[in-house]
Amino acid sequence: MKGFDLLLLAPVGSILALSFAFYLVLWLLKQDEGTDKMKEIALAVRIGAQAYLKRQYIGVTLFFAVVFFILLGMAFKNYLVIFVPFAFLTGGFFSGLSGFIGMTVATKSSNRTAAAATKSLNSGLRVAFSSGAVMGLTVVGLGLLDLSVWYYFLNWYYSCHAIPAGMDKIAAITSTMLCFGMGASSQALFARVGGGIFTKAADVGADLVGKVEAGIPEDDPRNPAVIADNVGDNVGDVAGMGADLYESYVGSIVATSALGVAAGLGLSGVTVPMVMAAVGVIASIIGTFFVKSREEASQKVLLAALRKGVFASSFIVAIVSYFLIRATLGVENIGIYWSVLAGLLAGVLIGNVTEYYTSSGFKPTRFIAEQALTGPATVIIGGLAVGMMSTALPVLIVGAAILASYFLSGGATNPNLGLYGISISAVGMLSTLGITLATDAYGPVADNAGGNAEMAHLPPEVRKRTDALDSLGNTTAATGKGFAIGSAALTALALIAAYRDQVLLLGKEMSLSLMNPNILVGLFIGAMLPFFFCSMTMRAVGRAAGKIVVEVRRQFKEIIGIMDGTAKPDYARCVTIATSAAQKEMIAPSLLAIAAPILVGIFVGVEAEVGLLCGATASGFVLAIMMANSGGAWDNAKKYIEEGNYGGKGSPAHKAGVVGDTVGDPFKDTSGPSLNILIKLMSMVSIVFASFIVSNSFFK
Repeated sequence: MKGFDLLLLAPVGSILALSFAFYLVLWLLKQDEGTDKMKEIALAVRIGAQAYLKRQYIGVTLFFAVVFFILLGMAFKNYLVIFVPFAFLTGGFFSGLSGFIGMTVATKSSNRTAAAATKSLNSGLRVAFSSGAVMGLTVVGLGLLDLSVWYYFLNWYYSCHAIPAGMDKIAAITSTMLCFGMGASSQALFARVGGGIFTKAADVGADLVGKVEAGIPEDDPRNPAVIADNVGDNVGDVAGMGADLYESYVGSIVATSALGVAAGLGLSGVTVPMVMAAVGVIASIIGTFFVKSREEASQKVLLAALRKGVFASSFIVAIVSYFLIRATLGVENIGIYWSVLAGLLAGVLIGNVTEYYTSSGFKPTRFIAEQALTGPATVIIGGLAVGMMSTALPVLIVGAAILASYFLSGGATNPNLGLYGISISAVGMLSTLGITLATDAYGPVADNAGGNAEMAHLPPEVRKRTDALDSLGNTTAATGKGFAIGSAALTALALIAAYRDQVLLLGKEMSLSLMNPNILVGLFIGAMLPFFFCSMTMRAVGRAAGKIVVEVRRQFKEIIGIMDGTAKPDYARCVTIATSAAQKEMIAPSLLAIAAPILVGIFVGVEAEVGLLCGATASGFVLAIMMANSGGAWDNAKKYIEEGNYGGKGSPAHKAGVVGDTVGDPFKDTSGPSLNILIKLMSMVSIVFASFIVSNSFFK
């Protein structure tokens, strides 16, 4: 079968993913919604989440309109192909749509998960996981749809019209497709940063006043910030994460396709990543049927249930990819298959390392819980130490994957082919995103289900089951973040290579020697940027959380009857405060990612820009892993204490654990996961603005 015929599998995979997601939605909507009180709570969360997203999308639309006209002006001045501004819009639109669909389904699933948990743990798992599967399959389905539409449109257009000077048809197609990743990355960063600020401001405010000062349980309906906290789980951990991983998914595919042209693989090089993604869709759908659990509320059992689905999907991709690459690229390029396996294996290993460092079933998290016996300070020290130590193995794993992918694919004789191997290893890692994201996205649903059970005063065994699902969700969420940042590091390398190729295509020679002072300056600036970015986002969470703390304290003081349950808190006020703060605070960090590469390229040169991207990738990768794992471990250490260890709920150790968890919240849900978008967005911006930077740089 020829490559062009195989490429038809991409739109077919898109239809399959979206069709199965639609089937799961219909199944979810048939599930029991619970009592009237449970429905009322879920509705309040849904209204708050929709109001937040509506306000966010209005602001983001203005940003996209401004950038669209800037890109359009650049196109008219021949800096860009005319399709780039429109590709930018579709990338952002589908990224936002992925998050919106996932959030809508998640807010309809929390009360259904709680109702299912009244029957059994497995019933609750199936509902929550199915909701996550809708998110995962929507992301891959819309991603493949966007890719397919652009490919077939551009293929038709360049068959009938002139091809840009200096390119053949395939190069013209892939260079344009590469640019819609900038739209996806921009939308993802706004969604991650804004949603992360909202969710963690509400979470920190609710915990510090409710659990530590007032001594009431988590998700207690007397807490004025409880609805905002539940809203935040959806806008940050579902809508933000969906937009984030949509961007990772399409970014890895288009970067690989572009490098396939540089490697001399032609249409076949474009075909392989897109068809692999389609195979991954089918494998992910099959994998969802393997996720089942016995009625035993332990992380070990639940992790095994989720692993079965992920491992089954990965095994299918590993087998089919061999025949795909052999048929498409030929036996002489079969080394590229080993690059795919390297990516798949690296993804699984990073997931296992993350589980070890963040699950309460292992020593690192229990060590942090033990540190709570001597107060908050030792909890903070222990969590930071665990997070820092947890970076070693992922760095070594990704390093090994890079070397293996490069040399096994033929990089020793053809460096461009080696870079293609590195890039396709990221595609291999992300090929099973449909189910990997499902194991991640189900966590916020389980978290909301626990809040629903608490506020609706369901029997204690229901909350025990939802807590088991939620605790596992913290681990799988940390696993998902490690998985995302690992693939981001591989994809960023491919994008840096694509930027280099773009500059060379423009006729600009580059000296990439480490002895070049421009390169060194760029490296230092790039290594600094992730830290500066995290400072901005964490300060934003702190300021927003401070406003929530003040409001919750005010309500406890001024609304007589809250504590004895005779008066109802003003939930809407906390939602409004968190929304306003998030919308305001997300602007500066997001603009930093777009402005930095343009300014460095103009004022320090295109070589410095390569240094900037390399430095940001290296430091951002390590910092993101540290923050995600520290935050996940702090959260699960708190939950381990709440299970009755070291004094249980309400004990001094528990209060110390809550402090650790609140420090970890912006680590794992705001700053850390935003970094993988930051490093890719800067690369995308560099590629899109390459012609402008080369023409206007002070260093010619």
